[in-house]
Amino acid sequence: MTVMELVNPATAEVFADVEMLDAAAVDRAVTDARRAQRSWAEATPASRGMALREFAARVDAHRRELADLEVANSGHPLGQAMWEAEHVRDVLTYYSAAPERSAGSQIPVSGGIDITFAEPIGVVGVITPWNFPMTIASWGFGPALAAGNAVIVKPAEWTPLTSIRLAEIAVESGLPEGLLQVLPGRGDVVGEAIIGHPGIGKVVFTGSTRTGRRVMEQAAQSVKPVTLELGGKSANIVFADSDLARAAATAPYGVFDNAGQDCCARSRILVQRSVYDEFMERLEPAVSAVRVGDPRDDGTEMGPLVSRPHWEKVASYVPDGAPVAFRGSAPDGPGFWFPPTVLTPQPDDRSVREEIFGPVVTVQAFDDEAQAVAMANDSPYGLSGSIWTENLSRAMRVSRAVAAGNLSVNSHSAVRYSTPFGGYKQSGIGRELGPDAPSAFTETKNVFIAVDPDPQAEGTS
Repeated sequence: MTVMELVNPATAEVFADVEMLDAAAVDRAVTDARRAQRSWAEATPASRGMALREFAARVDAHRRELADLEVANSGHPLGQAMWEAEHVRDVLTYYSAAPERSAGSQIPVSGGIDITFAEPIGVVGVITPWNFPMTIASWGFGPALAAGNAVIVKPAEWTPLTSIRLAEIAVESGLPEGLLQVLPGRGDVVGEAIIGHPGIGKVVFTGSTRTGRRVMEQAAQSVKPVTLELGGKSANIVFADSDLARAAATAPYGVFDNAGQDCCARSRILVQRSVYDEFMERLEPAVSAVRVGDPRDDGTEMGPLVSRPHWEKVASYVPDGAPVAFRGSAPDGPGFWFPPTVLTPQPDDRSVREEIFGPVVTVQAFDDEAQAVAMANDSPYGLSGSIWTENLSRAMRVSRAVAAGNLSVNSHSAVRYSTPFGGYKQSGIGRELGPDAPSAFTETKNVFIAVDPDPQAEGTS
């Protein structure tokens, strides 16, 4: 048996361990999932909706427990972790309405009646990352369960605890045993077994673009559909006609949320040259004001990075002699602390081109709207971004021109459970969340029913 020691990112101390499962566990899980899925799909839509609402209520009752697990396992500030637990509740509540609204269509044809059905895929595999363990798991299992499927979740090795607990809460709420299972294990063992298993009909993966390519390759062997939510290097475009004070005050929270460990992080700030100096003057105190510290404290806004290896990766983007404009503060001592950092690099610097996934942001100047769009699009990624302007026409033009799946004007909001989420280019394939998400977990079945002509009608004149 292989055991994974879990380290508290704020203290660098081992606080728990979890058994890493093997490929045989995936076989057993699929058998149980297929049995549970059949009974789940046969249940009435109303009863499935009620069951999901009960699951949501149980999550709500355990939200502080879930938040405390995330604080210890992931280093998320308590306020953020509470929001994440409540977000899982809200995702389940939102999709609890879907079973009674899953409708096919009637298509006019000659010679009979043609109707379609939205049939569940069966068993869905959901492979989640370490940065938002609870929320991203729910983006997969919420709509998949609503569509009538069973779900097997493979959490990231570093942060499995909240997903494990959610699966327990699901059973406690009354969902059938085996309907939602969580299998902790290595990606190259359990993850690959899920992707390649013939009993799993679809895979949802969130993680790096490099690993996403591997998931696509493996899923292609069995022509298995995938939804991929991958990397990002999003732009925060600040025009001269914007509310500059607000743009500068909010910019740190567009990138330093979750210590920058966010694929939607606005990690490239692009500022119109005529207001560049003023923006930087306003940005410095805003960065200094970000409260970095013990994630258990209510006032903490940013916690540590998730692990020592990840800290070393982030630090590699800020070597000695890096063009640091200014930095915030972070605690000394144990834990994987990294201060909020603002760089002013050359356009070809790797900090501008690569996803850092930490509290490091670059700032560059642009001259006009066309150059701002070109700079924003000069990336292999296209997940999210922000546009700051008081000109509505410009807001619409730039929103249409920037190649990204989730854009906000005068805001850094990227995720709502009621709106679609996903990226362009190497940021992924498909969309999650929103009203159409359950349809991504169904197959469309077309049925034609021949209707014989009425012989009496044919004989009349």
